[in-house]
Amino acid sequence: MIPNRTRVHLDPARSTPARSTPSGTTFCRVRTALATLGTIALLAGCTILPRPEPVDVFLLPSATPAPTAADDVQALPWSLRVTRPVAGVHLAGQRIVVIPRDNHVSVYKGANWSEPAPILVRNRLLDAFRADARIDALSSDDKRVHADFELDSDLRAFHSEYRIGAPEVVIRLDARLVHAAGQRIVASRSFEIREPVAGTAVPEVVQAFGHAGDRLAQALVAWTVERANAVQSH
Repeated sequence: MIPNRTRVHLDPARSTPARSTPSGTTFCRVRTALATLGTIALLAGCTILPRPEPVDVFLLPSATPAPTAADDVQALPWSLRVTRPVAGVHLAGQRIVVIPRDNHVSVYKGANWSEPAPILVRNRLLDAFRADARIDALSSDDKRVHADFELDSDLRAFHSEYRIGAPEVVIRLDARLVHAAGQRIVASRSFEIREPVAGTAVPEVVQAFGHAGDRLAQALVAWTVERANAVQSH
């Protein structure tokens, strides 16, 4: 007896499809992704940020003597507030400005002042008034207290410039003495100090700035006291 045989018919529509190969577009995408990962791995071992430039910070040197209590100095019967000068953009910061040639403004590389130039000038004036010791009632614009007079100013120059191949420090200040009564300008004067530099190195330039600052402060003190006394006597 012949057993029944079951015939199996393969349906082509249901047969397992052959494994397809990646298309050209897919291959390009994979290769691009691998290249990107390789670039990131290379950058991970190094930095692309520039290293900060080392900067030397300089104080404005001074030969102004420290204030001392002097019994023979008669205090003046009026008060004074010294304000920081107004300055343009190139003089308002801490960079040490140099003019190497006409109409060209630059700065000394890797060198800064300890404070913005207007504050350096204001503090030098305050030190000079304290050393003079004739004005007991002295203040600055850091504290808005009443004063009989206010020394206001514009800082027009605070730089070194080259003249005939040699640097020279220039400080120019337009000063105004303001009487608190009515906020009147009772006196004004422009001061210009020029100080030769012993060399071209930054420390030598800074030393010349110190000498020029002292000369400016001494002239401002003498002028302020003279003009304020003249106003008070009328």
